Amino acid sequence: MPTIIDLLGLPFLACLTILAIMGYLGIHVLLREVIFIDIALAQIAAVGAVVAHVAFGAHSDSLLGYACAFGCTVVAAAFYSIVRRKVEQIPLEAVIGVTYAIAMAATLFVVGVAPGGHLHVQQILAGSILWAKWTDVAWCAVAFSGVGICFYLFRKPLSRISEDYERARAEGLRVVLWDFLFYTLLGVVITLAVRIAGVVVVFAFLIIPATISALFTPRLGIRLAIAWACGGVASLTGLLFSYYLDFSVGPAVALFLGAVLVLAAPASALRGRVMNGARGPAKHRSVDTG
Repeated sequence: MPTIIDLLGLPFLACLTILAIMGYLGIHVLLREVIFIDIALAQIAAVGAVVAHVAFGAHSDSLLGYACAFGCTVVAAAFYSIVRRKVEQIPLEAVIGVTYAIAMAATLFVVGVAPGGHLHVQQILAGSILWAKWTDVAWCAVAFSGVGICFYLFRKPLSRISEDYERARAEGLRVVLWDFLFYTLLGVVITLAVRIAGVVVVFAFLIIPATISALFTPRLGIRLAIAWACGGVASLTGLLFSYYLDFSVGPAVALFLGAVLVLAAPASALRGRVMNGARGPAKHRSVDTG
């Protein structure tokens, strides 16, 4: 008889593996104001995977399937980096929304002629994190570690662009090249993560922990700690909820991430009032003393 640890241990490890890199990437995504880049890249990768299945009979977890999916995200990365530099009349977020709609339409069109196409759509949206394998988690850990190393090595130019794109451009930074690197690395993470967790959970991991951390501090180290802690608690709670109530794992994890955000918002407001109240009397006393 399998125990709860046997059933949920590996899914929880998969959640932590995805959260470790998504918590950091989410901070960059919020700073760049490209909130829906995750969904767009995931959908574009899905087009590549479905085309590989229809044209070559490749399964979604095959090497060819991954190659086609990643190839589409690389093209999208180049497109986004060039559009942001060359097209000033349209916000990048609008371009991302348009490409997502087109990619979704293309996916639905292709799966309409693919045998078992509805299964691909379901896996892309909800994932199969409960049935994650050790090999899946191991490959993700290796790939995400490589992405993390790249972000550490190139943290200065990438952070400068995330914090102030126009200033970085005025200072002579090669913004198109660095943007292409950023979106390509993000595409690597999303292509692999969506295969395990699905679009909904990956998007939640990318945006919600980073949003929670932004409510409390602007400091990167503390933001990462808050994002990882909140994401870990929500992952564990969501897994336990799905286990005891026989609920779908992916939506449960996303649901509890949202619940943590709902609780964090008033907590942040209360913290702000307390800190302002503590500073106010102190300032008043100093004036009286003077």
